[in-house]
Amino acid sequence: MKVRYPKNAGSWYAGTAESLRRQIEEECFLHRLGPGEVPKLNEKGPRKIVGLLCPHAGYMYSGPVAAYSYGALARDGKPETVVVLGPNHTGFGSAVSVMVEGVWRTPFADVPINSKVAKAIQAASKYLDVDDSAHLYEHSIELQLPFLQYVLGSGFDFVPICMMLQDFEVAVDIGRAIAKGLENINAVVIASSDLTHYEPQSSAEKKDTMVVEAIRRLDEKELFEVVERYSISMCGVGPTVSMIVASKILGAKNGVLLKYATSGDVTGDKSSVVGYCAMSLTKT
Repeated sequence: MKVRYPKNAGSWYAGTAESLRRQIEEECFLHRLGPGEVPKLNEKGPRKIVGLLCPHAGYMYSGPVAAYSYGALARDGKPETVVVLGPNHTGFGSAVSVMVEGVWRTPFADVPINSKVAKAIQAASKYLDVDDSAHLYEHSIELQLPFLQYVLGSGFDFVPICMMLQDFEVAVDIGRAIAKGLENINAVVIASSDLTHYEPQSSAEKKDTMVVEAIRRLDEKELFEVVERYSISMCGVGPTVSMIVASKILGAKNGVLLKYATSGDVTGDKSSVVGYCAMSLTKT
């Protein structure tokens, strides 16, 4: 069995199960910028959430914001399958890559890949390659898994998709392929992305507001055009476009802003910040 080992445990997030659980609870959910409560999984939730936007910096920076997305998911009920799309920061592997077998290991446990769904998504796309190497060192997908395990427990599987090529046409294709692969499955699609990188707080907030509004309107074309026109350094615009496209096909009608903050809100240094956003795309 293929095992994708964690590359960021002990650095970007805590490296043991006990310390990781404590970090997620105390430094994310109960942080002054976090939701303020530890969520309980609603096993019989309405399952109205189709898509989520989550940040992927170290938990000490973006964890409190990510907690809003995962708290909302816990209250909404348990999906069987989670598709996680992240940008490729490393440059390894194919332009758009999926793993179709094996498990991803975290300090908590192993998360299995849903091979049937992964292969169906890959078959439905013109651009998606099967390539494990793109995932070996990439943090954007890995950082979502401990949160998923914390709020959902075990009993779910996932599909990892890593995007180096983030052209609009490619992102739309991937989104449509995801929707096709998830037909009649209780699933959620997660886009892993930070927003503006390394600009003053005021500039980041102004640019990121445009991103949030486009996502709130479920307008993938507007999102892509805003990012291009205003040179917004959003690292996961492609994954977010794909998430919006897939979510709309799967029934999403509304975009909801759950939380926005920056690294400056955490550290107090607002001269050069990174924007973090939690959003949900819901059926009603």
